[in-house]
Amino acid sequence: MKKVEFHRKIRKTHRWLGLILGIQFLFWTIGGLYFSWSNMDEVHGDHQKTHIHPLSADMQLVNPQEVIQKIKQKDSISFVYDIHLIQILDKPVYQIIYSKGHESSKKIQLADAKTGELRTALSEKEAVEIAKKAFSDNAQVKQIEYLTTTNGHHEYREQPLPAFAVTFEHPSNTTVYISSDLGTVQKFRNNKWRIFDFLWMMHTMDYQTRDNLSNWLLRAFSIFGLFTILSGFILFFVSRKKSTK
Repeated sequence: MKKVEFHRKIRKTHRWLGLILGIQFLFWTIGGLYFSWSNMDEVHGDHQKTHIHPLSADMQLVNPQEVIQKIKQKDSISFVYDIHLIQILDKPVYQIIYSKGHESSKKIQLADAKTGELRTALSEKEAVEIAKKAFSDNAQVKQIEYLTTTNGHHEYREQPLPAFAVTFEHPSNTTVYISSDLGTVQKFRNNKWRIFDFLWMMHTMDYQTRDNLSNWLLRAFSIFGLFTILSGFILFFVSRKKSTK
C-alpha cells in the first residue's frame, strides 16, 4: 500500500472514530463534571432526612421468642434470618425475617415489641405519616403510589417491594419510598439524584440496569477510544515527519 493511501485511510479512520465517539466522550465529560461537583449527601437526600429519636432504654419489651411462637401458630417457620427492633410512628416494633426452608422465599412479620401481638404490613395512612416524619421540610404530599413491581429504569429499582412512594410538593420533587412489609423508609429520591442517575447511565452505557460496568457496549467504546488515540498519535508522527522534509 502506498504511503499516501495509508495516510488517507488513517485520517479517514481517525475522523470517523472521532465522530462516533465524540458524543459519548461528551457525555463522559459532562457526567464526570457533575459527579465531581455534586454533594453526594444532597444527591442521596441525606440533608432532607430528620433525626430519629432513639427509643427509651427503660421500655419493657417482650421476648422475641414469644413472637416467633405466635408466627408458628399461623405459618410454617423453620429458619429465622434477622430480628430487628425498629420504630413505626414512635412505637417499638419487631421486624422478623424468616422462611419455611433453605429453598423457600423469605417472609417478613411485624409485631408490637411491647405486647408481642402480630401486626399487618403498613397501611397507606401509616406510610404517609412515616414519610412526613422522615422528611425534614414542611411540605404537602403531592402524590402517593403503591408499587408492586419496578423495571430496570425505575428510580426504586432492585429495592424491597411492595412499597409506598410518597412524593412531596417541594422544589426538589423528593419522593420517599417506604417498604410496607419491612415498615421502614428505604430511599429518598430527588431531582439531583435523577440527574445523577441519568448521567451515570450514560457514563456506564448500561441502558438496562445502569450498574453493569462489564457490558459489551462500554467495552467496545473503550476499545474504539483506544484506536482513536492511537490513530491520532500515528497522524501526529506522520504529519511531523512530512513537514521536516
